[in-house]
Amino acid sequence: MRLSKKIEDMMSAVSFAEEGEFDTARQMLKEERRVLLAVNEGRVERRTLRYALNTCKRIGADLDVLYISKDGSGDISDPVMKTLFADMEKDGIRCEMIIRNGCMKQLVIDRTRERKDILFVVIESAEAVDMECGKDKRLSDSWDNLQCPLVMVGV
Repeated sequence: MRLSKKIEDMMSAVSFAEEGEFDTARQMLKEERRVLLAVNEGRVERRTLRYALNTCKRIGADLDVLYISKDGSGDISDPVMKTLFADMEKDGIRCEMIIRNGCMKQLVIDRTRERKDILFVVIESAEAVDMECGKDKRLSDSWDNLQCPLVMVGV
């Protein structure tokens, strides 16, 4: 199924290129690249958001924001998050917002299993994640099932 989709996309791109629409053809062949940013409600740090945004700009990736809400509601009133969305729109970075409640570790692992195009995960710090899930495991042990690299911006 996946191979046939790639072949179909390639053939479409060839058609556009033959008609002189080179930018359209290039865009169709562009590989999906994503960065997953995981943040906890009420503990969003500007430097973590800035790191994820700058990385997406540098490598030409889209951003998935996994927003861990206490009640799972879709209300994001954090001014730091609103600034991030404005900056992404200005820079032309596409974003998918995922609002969930629960343990960040498990939600991140689940998301990287669903989306194979995630290059790496950006989180704030080990302490924020460990407090959320209430486990005493070492950080390296707790992320064993992660399907991509993990970047911690804070200490």
